[in-house]
Amino acid sequence: MKNQSTFSFIIKYVFKKWFLLFTSIFTALVTVLGTLYIPILIGNGVDMVIGQNNVDFDGIKKLIIKTLIVIAITIVSQLFLSLSNNRLTASLVAVIRKDVMEKIHKLPVSYADTNPAGDIVARMTADVETLSDGLLMGFTQVFTGVLTILGTLTMMVVLNWKITLVVVFITPLSFFVAGFISKRTFNLFKKQTEARSTQVSFINEMVSNQKIVRAFGKEEENMNSFKKMNEEFRDASLKATFFSSLTNPSTRFVNSLVYAGVAIFGALAIVKSDSLSVGALTIFLSYANQYTKPFNEISGVLTEFQNALACAERIKNLLNEKEITEKEDAKTEPKASFEHIEFKDISFSYTEKQKLIENFSLKTERGKRIAIVGPTGCGKTTLINLLMRFYEVKEGEILIDDENIKDYTRVAYRDNFGMVLQETWLRKGTIKDNVTLGRDFTDEEVIKACRECHAHSFIERMPNGYDTLISEDGGNLSNGQKQLLCIARVMLVNPPILILDEATSSIDTRTELKVQDAFAKLMKGKTSFIVAHRLSTIKNADIILVMKDGNIIEQGSHDELMKAGGFYKELYMSQWADEEVKESV
Repeated sequence: MKNQSTFSFIIKYVFKKWFLLFTSIFTALVTVLGTLYIPILIGNGVDMVIGQNNVDFDGIKKLIIKTLIVIAITIVSQLFLSLSNNRLTASLVAVIRKDVMEKIHKLPVSYADTNPAGDIVARMTADVETLSDGLLMGFTQVFTGVLTILGTLTMMVVLNWKITLVVVFITPLSFFVAGFISKRTFNLFKKQTEARSTQVSFINEMVSNQKIVRAFGKEEENMNSFKKMNEEFRDASLKATFFSSLTNPSTRFVNSLVYAGVAIFGALAIVKSDSLSVGALTIFLSYANQYTKPFNEISGVLTEFQNALACAERIKNLLNEKEITEKEDAKTEPKASFEHIEFKDISFSYTEKQKLIENFSLKTERGKRIAIVGPTGCGKTTLINLLMRFYEVKEGEILIDDENIKDYTRVAYRDNFGMVLQETWLRKGTIKDNVTLGRDFTDEEVIKACRECHAHSFIERMPNGYDTLISEDGGNLSNGQKQLLCIARVMLVNPPILILDEATSSIDTRTELKVQDAFAKLMKGKTSFIVAHRLSTIKNADIILVMKDGNIIEQGSHDELMKAGGFYKELYMSQWADEEVKESV
């Protein structure tokens, strides 16, 4: 049943290119008719050799000319068949890759969090390529193969239905052998595809994080892991290839039985009666050979097609993933201003078995700085993910000025936010491109933003200033420089709501003090959410939310929480264990 749904998935794409499909079928029909007519001409030529010194040379000459014409037509149709099949498969692959890319943009963040990037890349590249190869062989061999089988069978019935029965009785054995093997090879090719995907994911992760691998001396350990994956992929490939390779020789053996049966029964028919001529037997043997040949070709295609089906299933599963949706009447323009933000009895968990946030409520006014602190896994980042709609709340609602955030499209809603995370995000391009992200800002505005976050000085020292090319992920910059560029983005946009998650963690202390001062100016009149691990950086926050196990257990200013002597003070003192600091507090 799974194979059938995957096959229908492929057919749906094939019919999108109906003109090329029609061209392929038409040229395949012309090719088959040509190959069916040639044996008739040859058989008639054999019958023109009546006996010694009794040959119809004029008739043979006409047959040779006619045969050459038919051969020329057949060659031209085969050429157009190949061209149309190549164009068809290339077009289908382009459409599938476009659909996969569009689908990736519509998938929720949770999909990227739970699926390795390498696996997604493998589905879009290696799997689509394998599907392309399988479809190309399928269109080329199956169309002509099926038509040849039907055509030769019809012609053999017309020539001699008794001998045709020999062919018909032996043929099912070929189907049985091919079907028996192909059913078992699908699962083997599926395992091979999964093993390849795992290997590609691992390679992608290791190559992109080569600095971390070497920093921790994990080269040998990763090499051992790779060897294990490589062996699993090798074993899966060998098994799939071995069992699939049995198909072709098995069907060839059965087809040889068909040819031998036709020859024997045809010869006996000629000896016993005059109902079958030598020329007719020649035609019959040609048809028997043409009839069995497609079975060999189709059985060979089955190997590739099973592999293509396994890959198509993985692509289909990706395209069938649930997309993020918007309300039909969702607003597409960003909100002009925010007076207050409210979390109203929200509950959320990544998995149903493990609860995280339950009945969480919070209301904050514009211009307030809200710091969120707590131990690892308490729900700090999850709260930001919910606020940014990277994940949707299970229960309750998040309101902005008493409007549900779902009343806005994600694009319109997120246009009001500026985020600076501990993990930087840079791509290959100029420094200016990485700050503006392709948006229309003047050079003066870019320089002003970089001055405010104290990035201008190091940019000016670069070989080409703001036009200096940086490598993938900013590999030729320090972590502090990369983080300053990410801060400059927010300074440039000047959004009404700020989210800072350890925004200055990679910056030196002297620069951090200057950046904190710039942030203080930026945050005036804006609502700011600050996720902090170093509690010293959020002492001036208006409200500090202390989270534990998904719940707010304390809230207040720094001084109020320290006087309360609760969990916050315990966290704070654990970071400042020096006795002098304790006494001063």
